[in-house]
Amino acid sequence: MTSTILILSIAILLRIFSNPFANVFQKKLTIQGLSPLFVNFLTYFILGLICLAFVFQLDWENISADFWIYSVIMGVLGALGNLFLVKALQAGDLSVLGPINAYKAVISMLIGFFLLHEIPDIWGLIGVGLIIAGSYFVLNTTEEGFTWQLFRRKEIQFRIWAMILTATEAVVGKKVILLSSYIHSFFTWCWFGTVFSLLLLLWSKEKLQNSLQKIEVSIIGIFVGLIVCIGITQFSTTYIFQQMPVGYALSLFQLSVLVNIFLGYRIFQEQDIYKKLIGGVIMIIGSVMIILL
Repeated sequence: MTSTILILSIAILLRIFSNPFANVFQKKLTIQGLSPLFVNFLTYFILGLICLAFVFQLDWENISADFWIYSVIMGVLGALGNLFLVKALQAGDLSVLGPINAYKAVISMLIGFFLLHEIPDIWGLIGVGLIIAGSYFVLNTTEEGFTWQLFRRKEIQFRIWAMILTATEAVVGKKVILLSSYIHSFFTWCWFGTVFSLLLLLWSKEKLQNSLQKIEVSIIGIFVGLIVCIGITQFSTTYIFQQMPVGYALSLFQLSVLVNIFLGYRIFQEQDIYKKLIGGVIMIIGSVMIILL
């Protein structure tokens, strides 16, 4: 029991820190002129190749048809969600777009209630409410403030779509884990993500050769960092989903808000850090309430 709690705690910490750094690498690559479609595809593709090296070490004989159906759905949602996320980071501030993800816990709880029958208690609902309230301070630092006009901005719309798609993906991913294991889920997430992100790339009629020519020696390290961070993020996420309800897990992930705000300030010189930190602290209080109560 103690070892399980220790491993779960380490997985949560890895998830909290790896995801914001992945966002930084994604933003840096799009700033270098690489398209979000290409960044999305190459990330999945390389992770998929790594998984192939270990594919025969898993038991695939006892996998049901439902597992593959849910895996395909997870792949579609993941490819679309990550694409919208990279497109949002291409144009928006990391310290603003990161906290918007707080609403993901609410969406996932609603979906989890109907699909997984995971029922949140009153303290969980209060904690989620605090997470949403904290986002007010962050979003109020934008030019439009916390108004409906804010949601007309393309990067905000992209981030909301990414949040909805990945929240749904999280619940479907939990179904995949329940039908197999978190390792099986991680492998199929990489493989089907590769397939559907490639289809999106081909559908856009974007020339793959043009994107490959833009890869210079100076940005190879950024790509490596992105792939490592995304791999850690997804692998730790699947393990955490196996151990606890999806809605609560996604609420815990909001602890990465402060990391997003700090990285946005230090790396991209984004402003109003104090207001954003206040909002981030309120979100963390909400997350702590979910953990403890």
